[in-house]
Amino acid sequence: MKQKETSLNTVENKNIDINDLDHLFTHITTPIREDAFDKTNEEKIEIIAKHFKEILHTLGLDTDDSSLKNTPNRVAKMYVNEVFSGLNPANKPSVTLFENKYLYDQMIVEKDIKFFSYCEHHFVPIIGKAHVAYIPNGKVVGLSKLNRIVDYYARRPQVQERMSIQIANELKESLQTNDVAVMIEANHLCVSSRGIKDVSSSTTTTEYRGKFNAETTKMEFLKYLEINNLEK
Repeated sequence: MKQKETSLNTVENKNIDINDLDHLFTHITTPIREDAFDKTNEEKIEIIAKHFKEILHTLGLDTDDSSLKNTPNRVAKMYVNEVFSGLNPANKPSVTLFENKYLYDQMIVEKDIKFFSYCEHHFVPIIGKAHVAYIPNGKVVGLSKLNRIVDYYARRPQVQERMSIQIANELKESLQTNDVAVMIEANHLCVSSRGIKDVSSSTTTTEYRGKFNAETTKMEFLKYLEINNLEK
């Protein structure tokens, strides 16, 4: 199966034009309004529940039925407290660096980081795994922090290309090194459960920074992942 690979080596705040209108994102930063956090989580849950109940009602469902009665509130809580919690900067993971006492200066790879996100265009799940790597610049980080960074940027309405860039930007800033790499492999339910309904395809995106732009370093990273041959 041939996978679709998109590599976007770019920088924060640079506008990107993609011609595929069914897979469009116009900015590297998530489009969050300035007043996004004026309301408390409780206020947001109340408002979302009210409107989601109206959606169910418009679809013709009986919202007084015992099975559906609490669905609007459940969905609202899920949106605010769980699947879209990455929209709130207060939930951004703190990263503590440690002195690299072993003087380790080779590549550190964390692969197969499972994540669940939601397509920004249809609000259906994106299910995938991320592989991240960095070369220490004097300091190292606890491995679980890499998972938390991936999870934070996944927990918002996303486009896979943007997510790859956001994770790379965060790794570069938090780890204080220019040498980072991100690869994301994911299945998009907006492709498999609607539209073309292709259940066999997947999407791969990559983002390389610093030394990872060198072919030898890039190939070393891909060798660790055992996917240096994308056409299988």
